[in-house]
Amino acid sequence: MNAAVRAVVRTALSAGAEPFAIMEGWIGAINGGDSIRPMKWASVSSILNKGGTVIGSARSDEFRTYEGRTRATKNLLEQGIDRLIVIGGDGSLSGADEFRREWAQQLEGLVESGEVSAELAAAHPELTLVGLVGSIDNDLVGTDMTIGADTALDRIVTAMDQITSTAASHQRTFIIEVMGRHCGYLPLMAAVAGGADYVFTPEAPAHPGWQQDVCARLQEGRDAGRRESLILVAEGARDTEGKDVTTQDIAEALKDGLGEDARISILGHVQRGGSPSAYDRWMSTLLGYAAAQELLSPQAYGQACILGVRHNRVTRLDLEQAVINTRSVQKMIDSGDYVAAKKARGNTFFEMSQIFHVLSDPPDEANPASAPRVGILHAGGLAPGMNTAARAAVRMGINRGWNMVGIDGSWQGLADDRIRELTWSDVEGWAFDGGAELGTRREIPPVESYYAIGRAIERNRLDALLVIGGFNAYLAVMQMSQERSRFPALAIPTVLIPASIDNNLPGAELAIGADTALNNAVWALDRIKESAAASKRCFVAEAMGRKCGYLALMSGIASGAEYVYINEEPLTLGQLSEDSVILRESFEQGRRLLLVVMNEETSTHYNRSFIAKAFEAAGENLFDVRDSALGYIQQGGAPTPFDRLLATRLVHAGLNSLEESLSSGAAEALYVGMDSHEITARPIEDMPRDVDMNARRPKKQWWLSMYPIIEVVSLENAKMSVRKVPILTADQTQENEK
Repeated sequence: MNAAVRAVVRTALSAGAEPFAIMEGWIGAINGGDSIRPMKWASVSSILNKGGTVIGSARSDEFRTYEGRTRATKNLLEQGIDRLIVIGGDGSLSGADEFRREWAQQLEGLVESGEVSAELAAAHPELTLVGLVGSIDNDLVGTDMTIGADTALDRIVTAMDQITSTAASHQRTFIIEVMGRHCGYLPLMAAVAGGADYVFTPEAPAHPGWQQDVCARLQEGRDAGRRESLILVAEGARDTEGKDVTTQDIAEALKDGLGEDARISILGHVQRGGSPSAYDRWMSTLLGYAAAQELLSPQAYGQACILGVRHNRVTRLDLEQAVINTRSVQKMIDSGDYVAAKKARGNTFFEMSQIFHVLSDPPDEANPASAPRVGILHAGGLAPGMNTAARAAVRMGINRGWNMVGIDGSWQGLADDRIRELTWSDVEGWAFDGGAELGTRREIPPVESYYAIGRAIERNRLDALLVIGGFNAYLAVMQMSQERSRFPALAIPTVLIPASIDNNLPGAELAIGADTALNNAVWALDRIKESAAASKRCFVAEAMGRKCGYLALMSGIASGAEYVYINEEPLTLGQLSEDSVILRESFEQGRRLLLVVMNEETSTHYNRSFIAKAFEAAGENLFDVRDSALGYIQQGGAPTPFDRLLATRLVHAGLNSLEESLSSGAAEALYVGMDSHEITARPIEDMPRDVDMNARRPKKQWWLSMYPIIEVVSLENAKMSVRKVPILTADQTQENEK
């Protein structure tokens, strides 16, 4: 929420508007006075990394009454406020819309009672409302994500990873209760990302005999070699008769059915706390920026809407209809239409509810030796989430009736026959580890090695390849595909899964590993800012990405950097000189810290050291300058829940493409990715059309439209940029891009 508040305040100031914060929710509007505070630039400084909300939030029974809303109307009018941005759940937003609808009636009553002058009422005849959904449950229909959901999911999965080590050590079952009174997003996604055995969600009420089903599923997992078992339960879980299914109920079922004493862990409000994730910072910044634009638009005056997220773009939703659609899900559940309830939550929710069972249920028996053999290979630089992708590929492939083969050591490993059969239990635990169990290498195999690779494919009877990797993996597959006429053994179905922290792959707006790298970079930048708190300092930090500025820009937005330099926006000496002057002036006016983020190949002329020295010369001992490359910390650590879920979805789509190729006999090479609409598979021959081969990045990069936000939300006295971030819906995307 803080990121959204910060963006709203600073965007409004940049546009020449006067923003106010209503403290403690509607209570502040009713109390008036100091509870409605004018906000300045510094009012929202240093809040990006803080959990909660600095302006407070509270429920108000008094606002539910007409008299309470009358007091709120009067207090807002006294400050000249007739535009509101409300951040909350569907209840808060529907209440705000009711307030908007009765605004004229309230004005009439206040004028009649003499509490407000007719002139003041006439100056503010309508109330304009823009809603942003703040809910860790991610329960609003029509938006992919709500503010706070990504951070809450990260808290849950982190706890699951830690509990898993304890559970495995003692061969125990843990029953974990997570939030989700009416929506199963958190438990379902955490179950997929954290490797749970069973999950209870409101959208899939437990059927009669669920106790025996849970016991049977857990026993199958143990028989397959699993040492630990995790069961996730939404706080709103029920059975088909409407009776609550509690953690204690499940523990008793396991005691009766398996003779096992399960441990219960209720995560509670830890899910709401702590520093927000990188996604919840940059996306909430984008939403706050767009909300201020929407609110100040003449066309929006007197209207109400919700701004949500679809495919990483801001989308405008009708407030009333969004609330109706959200509340209709419970009606579907109550009527027993559970499939419709899952579909109403969105395609991802429905898809993951099906994928979960494939990943968690061991097969009854091994596939026959005559079944198709699919090789899994990593290539290119390391990306967190490669193990998740390999695990998903093995389990989904086995479920399709294939024999899955792991290739150690990339292309050279294939040529050297370093190949092993992978069973369902072999990949247990891979989803949660960084690195790559199968190994990866950056080298693109030379033409001279194609014969050896082809022979290895024949010797090992590989029918298809799933290649998980980065730009060099794509180049290798493209080059080998062009040589298939000379080396026929290479002509087998091949699918590329995008995995690169650089996020520079064609057809994939987000690659596996990029979210983890971004969170690592933001964590490091937070520590850098803390280290500079005791002195006056400018810090120049370099992110990875080569000539793709994704990590630099997004970490700059998420960490509150004042300047971001990326290769896509050429840095000139004139700009560097101008920035040096502004930098010095800001320190003279009392600034203590300024953060600059750049990507590693921002410019052929001005590297990190040059920029640091230029700023140091401009400072003339007024402040000191430090510079550092964030380095390989960006590639390390366990993958984030987002990367685990993305890897699972992309592999699922990739295996669908392989299945089609194996069925039709086509030996095409495809790359899979998620664009602004859906997951697609494109022929490798399209790569030169989609990519700037010299810069090694896509010709169209969706995130570049956010570049102007840095100037508006990070540089005081900046004016609203002409290059506004477009507000897009899924249907409008192509037309707006045109």
